[in-house]
Amino acid sequence: MSVATGGVSAARPGLIRALNEQILLGHIRSSSSVSRAELARLSGLSKPTVSLALDNLELAGLVRRAGERTGLPGRAARLYEVHPEAGFVLGLDIGRQYLRGALMDLGGTIRARISARVQAASAAGRIAELIELGLSLCDHAGVPLDSVTQTVIGSPGVYDPRRDVIALAGNLPGWDRPGVLTELRATFGPSLMLENDIDVSALAEHAHGHGREVEDFAFVSVGTGIGMGLVLGGRLRRGAHGVAGEIAYLPLSNGQGGDERDVRRRGAMESAAAAAGIVRSARRAGMRGPVSARRVFSAAAQGDERAALVVAQEALLVAKAICSVVTVVDPEMIVLGGGIGQAPGFAEAVTAELRHLAPAVPDVRVSALGTDAVVDGCLAAGMQRAWDTLTAALPGTDPTCWAPHSGRCHQGQSSSA
Repeated sequence: MSVATGGVSAARPGLIRALNEQILLGHIRSSSSVSRAELARLSGLSKPTVSLALDNLELAGLVRRAGERTGLPGRAARLYEVHPEAGFVLGLDIGRQYLRGALMDLGGTIRARISARVQAASAAGRIAELIELGLSLCDHAGVPLDSVTQTVIGSPGVYDPRRDVIALAGNLPGWDRPGVLTELRATFGPSLMLENDIDVSALAEHAHGHGREVEDFAFVSVGTGIGMGLVLGGRLRRGAHGVAGEIAYLPLSNGQGGDERDVRRRGAMESAAAAAGIVRSARRAGMRGPVSARRVFSAAAQGDERAALVVAQEALLVAKAICSVVTVVDPEMIVLGGGIGQAPGFAEAVTAELRHLAPAVPDVRVSALGTDAVVDGCLAAGMQRAWDTLTAALPGTDPTCWAPHSGRCHQGQSSSA
């Protein structure tokens, strides 16, 4: 990183140049368009230094000229912006029932978005469908797959780097078998990132939803599975082993929805409180005919006492899980997501139970991000990694010396080479 000069370490000129380029690139990324004079003022660099750095960034294809600003005294100011086709980010969401994905350029524009119902029942089938989805997105956008800078997959479970597998993915049978990630990397490249689906939902909530308002919140998803993404001090917290937020494994299972075999595979909390647990509880309460979590909530709203009891038990169980979170990290806000978490009136029912349980009651809100939250979170995570990759390739950059966004927040959680 440096050369010894009489006992003093001096940075190499090439490294200083690369640092200046990265500083300016950061300012350009945070602006829709910006002039050289504005960049000099924002960065504190001299105008000649700014001009040289901009020329290099333009030559590297990372920024481009965006017209001129006129109507002010003096010469027209040339404007610069991020070159949107400097790279692309592919975000994919693998769920039990649906596959969703989007392709975004580095200017932040969504080039394609697709959602499809899962047809496969095996891990091999899911891999094939996920690859097909990624290729379809690129085809719709007219972008070759090899032009994608970063692919991020949001998936149940956590990445185990020791075995190179996805662990704790009980909601997707066979998804934890060896070879799944190897097959995905064969198509999407060695830099493929794997993120827990609820963690990236929390990232999306922090960027676009209620999480923008606070520094400490928990995104709790209740649907076909159960999970939590925890943001503290404005940063997503994954924990030492990547299992922070795996509240599916809390030993909570009151009510009639639990199943011993399901507990071993999915955790006690998820077995009792996810959609399958609600269906079991409703049938044990005497509901007949086709039963789904949606039908149980609808029947409860229409006054069915059996369904209302099931919903009340669900609200209590979720409130107990949230109470556990409150007593450990005391978040300012809880955001409920997932089909059950976003059901009408459920947040109010959970809040009412919390008042009897918790030493402090956080603000409980329903996420407004909809079904694309996982994909949007994957794009947010992939965008930063893509820029890290591109800027690390700038001439003079030494990635061992300068890596302010080198993906440390993903260390141990992403299946990247």
